Amino acid sequence: METGRVAVEKVGGKSIVTRCYSKYPLKFIVPNKVGNSKTDAVWIYSLTYGGGIVSGDSISCNFTVGDGCTAVLTTQASTKVYKSMGSKCSEQVLEARVGSDALLAIIPDPVTCFSTARYTQKQIFRMVGDSSLLVVDWVTSGRHESGEKWDFDMYKSTNNIFLEDDEPLFLDTMLLEKGSISSIAERMQDYQVIAMVVFWGPKMKHIQNQVQEDVRKIMTEQLQFSSPASVHKRKRNSNHCINQPNFIASSSVFGSEHLKFLKTKIKISLLVVM
Repeated sequence: METGRVAVEKVGGKSIVTRCYSKYPLKFIVPNKVGNSKTDAVWIYSLTYGGGIVSGDSISCNFTVGDGCTAVLTTQASTKVYKSMGSKCSEQVLEARVGSDALLAIIPDPVTCFSTARYTQKQIFRMVGDSSLLVVDWVTSGRHESGEKWDFDMYKSTNNIFLEDDEPLFLDTMLLEKGSISSIAERMQDYQVIAMVVFWGPKMKHIQNQVQEDVRKIMTEQLQFSSPASVHKRKRNSNHCINQPNFIASSSVFGSEHLKFLKTKIKISLLVVM
């Protein structure tokens, strides 16, 4: 059963939320003013009662962004997923339709799963040829202050993008699951964050080339820093040896030849507690 629905339409030449419905455990906040008043964009904040997602919670919401509109969906803080009770799994599902010449930006704070948590999320986007989309999907290793690092049982995130007539454009799933042979923490080594960013459509095109260039420069520097010669040099000057990059990033283009779109996957290791 649907727990939330938002519709954004053009009213008087501006993007306006014309429908906003939510029920427990989901709540939407739509502030009257965010950022520059000259910018035609609606900001919607999603939150849950109790400050997190409880074991067994099922959240399903539907977004419609009308022709020519701009909408941003974000959060007030990280999405906390509390520990599971038995084998119960928490889930969130978002379905969104983005109209012609419209832009939807999904830019939440990261998901943070508590010890033993089991969580799945699925986001489905239905686009037209000239609509635009920005999606940020990221998860941290957990509550460092409590000594939890990749201590959850299961995290699964799916992002699917479809064009008209349900033509699949982008199908992506990430699954982190505790195994019988090795733990998630062992497989992740020292990395503390996994993030994926998807850029799609004409309104995102102006930053696509820049992102690709930035990723190339960052990884060139990281790989040079982690080369055997560099490591040997640092061994002579320090008692610490870094034998793997702190930051790993890659980018790739998807879509047809006449429509160039960019998907950026970023795997990040941070030295600070998230």
